[in-house]
Amino acid sequence: MAVRMLAAGEQGLVVEFGDSIDSALNDRVHAFCRRLHEAKLPGVIEIVPTYRSALVMFDPFVITRAELQSRADSMLEAAGAATGGKTPRLVRIPVCYGGEFGPDLEFVAGHNHLSPDDVIRIHSARPLKIYMLGFMPGFPYLGGMDGRIAAPRLRKPRIRIPAGSVGIAGTQTGFYPYESPGGWRLIGRTPIKPFNPASHDPFLYSAGDYLQFRPITNEEYERIRRDAEGGRYQPEVGEP
Repeated sequence: MAVRMLAAGEQGLVVEFGDSIDSALNDRVHAFCRRLHEAKLPGVIEIVPTYRSALVMFDPFVITRAELQSRADSMLEAAGAATGGKTPRLVRIPVCYGGEFGPDLEFVAGHNHLSPDDVIRIHSARPLKIYMLGFMPGFPYLGGMDGRIAAPRLRKPRIRIPAGSVGIAGTQTGFYPYESPGGWRLIGRTPIKPFNPASHDPFLYSAGDYLQFRPITNEEYERIRRDAEGGRYQPEVGEP
């Protein structure tokens, strides 16, 4: 599918790379966003990558839509439709599964004719790519989850989901950085906080990085929670 440029209101330009959720296509989105960010075009306010497109917000009194589209076209041609990019990181996320932290673990297991231990093993077995961040600061939309543990959303969303809750919705998985309503099936909880607005680098990870969940005990959960609250927790970061 050819790259399309679409208007989004008076101050937005959508650069659409395809119509599917695909890792290679998502790589092109992020490579384009990095190139546009590095260009530091006057009038560009914000660049938001998604699964298959990028939203570019701009000030029309500084740069017109036609000018922005022309510059974007040039970047795409120069980059061979924007492939390649930075080396992603792997961030390991400690998770205490089941019990009060994962009230839907039994459902996910039964729905897929597995044991709870099977669900935990499969869920934590491999790195998962962060296709995009959204919904709230630091919420990772992850691709690559094993379809053997897929589960439907709740018919009636919960009004309150505790911060750190790890959930499954269809073939997607992720976790809630803040307390929020939501309809994902909760299978565990992490004690870490992936977003710190007071920091010069507020996010623990970026779109394009990878996360891998690591099972921990209740005792480990409490220890990491205390360390995280005291600013002493050091995340495990490596290469995918």
